[in-house]
Amino acid sequence: MARPLRMESESGVYHVLNRGNYRTDLFRADKTKEAFLQCLDEACAKTGWRVHAWCLMSNHYHLALSTPGANLVEGMRWLQGTFSARFNRFRGVHGHLFQGRYKSLIVDPDGGLGPLCHYIHLNPVRARLCAVEELAGWRRTSLRWILEPKLRPAWFAPKPALEHAGGLRDTPSGRKRYHAYLGWLAEDEPARKAQRFEAMSRGWIIGTREFARELIQEQLAMVGQGPRLAAELQEAREALWREALRQGLRRAGRKETALATTGKSEAWKLQLAAELKATTTVTNRWLGQNLHMGNLHEVSRKVAAWGRRHDGTEAQNTNPKA
Repeated sequence: MARPLRMESESGVYHVLNRGNYRTDLFRADKTKEAFLQCLDEACAKTGWRVHAWCLMSNHYHLALSTPGANLVEGMRWLQGTFSARFNRFRGVHGHLFQGRYKSLIVDPDGGLGPLCHYIHLNPVRARLCAVEELAGWRRTSLRWILEPKLRPAWFAPKPALEHAGGLRDTPSGRKRYHAYLGWLAEDEPARKAQRFEAMSRGWIIGTREFARELIQEQLAMVGQGPRLAAELQEAREALWREALRQGLRRAGRKETALATTGKSEAWKLQLAAELKATTTVTNRWLGQNLHMGNLHEVSRKVAAWGRRHDGTEAQNTNPKA
């Protein structure tokens, strides 16, 4: 049976979740949690994602995110693939880390995103891992980032959660009131039902019937246009990569002609390739062809080695605070 296509758009908002293979406890150790957040940080730098809420349970994760670049699929491919490779390499094991393809529900940004953020933040309470009074100190959700702004990376955007909880502002008073709002919501079952908590991880959409109807109409209008839309999306991605390459050459004081007339392993080429990989979703194949660095395997190996020599990681990683 063919897999259903992911629906992507520049205004896309999603609830993304996945579980460890055979319900394996992936995130029991704090170091594993930190490693996942590190990968998420790098994924957001590459894709321009905005994350509105996250939660790491022992054997699964939840993300509420928006994709201005219409790049959920390639971003998730990188996020799960990279985290799995690093996890397996550190543990010295092989095999699938997650139970399969991640699940992504399309979210109505107006009526669904705020409740989804509350749902994600209350996950540990519903699982009886902590009391609602202890939730502020729970280190495995983004609620701590809401309550302590100094912990936030640039890609974290809590506004939808605060606004839905009564038009709260991102101020000390607003953040305190949001914590109190979650405490009330955890105790008020009718309120949770009104926000459709029971449907947050089921089906394919989080939002009103009108929102679902509009999406279906959009999809029906695009029936048979899949190959053309995919080609247009790839063309748009490559245009962004070319612009990033031009800017990188400008910063390096190099002309584009130098790409074809210098060696594959020139230090400035390796640095440029590392920068492009850290800030875009560019592929190794594209780098090899356009920077004249050899095949995709050569690019991967050389850039990774360059990154380890210069900063001890695989290329310009920055650690998100947690």
